[in-house]
Amino acid sequence: MSAETTGSRDFRYWRLRFRAWRGSRPFWAGLFTMAGGVPIAYFPYANMHLGNVTLAMSTTAGAGSLIIGVLLVTLGLTMWFHSVVRTFAGVAAILLALISLPVANIGGFVIGFLLAMLGGALSVAWVPSKAKGRAAPAAGPAPEGPAPSEGDETVPGPREAQPGTAATGTTVDANGGRNSAG
Repeated sequence: MSAETTGSRDFRYWRLRFRAWRGSRPFWAGLFTMAGGVPIAYFPYANMHLGNVTLAMSTTAGAGSLIIGVLLVTLGLTMWFHSVVRTFAGVAAILLALISLPVANIGGFVIGFLLAMLGGALSVAWVPSKAKGRAAPAAGPAPEGPAPSEGDETVPGPREAQPGTAATGTTVDANGGRNSAG
């Protein structure tokens, strides 16, 4: 610390930290999933007042609605803080949203259903970004250097460089892409 700094961090620092945290996980998927769980859990226990008339929206499946809503909020938090299981959490959120249609007042009057479906779909579709420290391999010719000997444990090069393979970037051999010689 220098004599000029006060030791406190400004708003820009925290905003950039939050931005980096948000970018490393399915943030919007978790937010939509949690937002979908709130109306699903809330509406069966809510009362609406119209003048002197009170309308109770409670149903016989109030406990089921509460369980679905709490599970959706939990899945949203799981997407944020344990993004490794994002695919499971997304599929579970989609299934719970579908179950909420008959159980929880048409899925929280369709609001919670749509938000939970969107959050689940975003979670299933989210893929972590590539590490910034790694550079993508060049598309040009292979670098020249000593050829690996037969006993070398090296990572194989691009699939196109191996003669006799018709695999594309989306297919995988049964041997995991390793050379079968040896």
